[in-house]
Amino acid sequence: MARNTGAARRVRRTSGDPVPAALPARAQDLDRLIHERVRLGVVSALAATESLAFNELKRLVKVTDGNLSVHARKLEDAGYVAVEKTYEGRIPKTVFRLTASGRRALERYLDHMEALIRAARGR
Repeated sequence: MARNTGAARRVRRTSGDPVPAALPARAQDLDRLIHERVRLGVVSALAATESLAFNELKRLVKVTDGNLSVHARKLEDAGYVAVEKTYEGRIPKTVFRLTASGRRALERYLDHMEALIRAARGR
């Protein structure tokens, strides 16, 4: 049985093989904060509307209360999402909105993804 030493397999180029152009974008350079599925869902949903209440956002992203809270906190700490907590009578109400910084980060993320797709398709 062959043993995998973890060494990268090297491919030899012949003189006729084209050398690939430098990619305009690299997958490892994606904004990891937004790239995570739940957080991408949150910022995408908020980009499509002015604001969303906690339960609306939870339903759209299809996560539990705790999961949404953890991801929303990370986005809030980064300045991508603003959170407003109020009360309607005695019932707490949490409303989220995308900040200007969050909108710019989402635009950068989408531009980056489009560049990766173009590069993968050879365009």
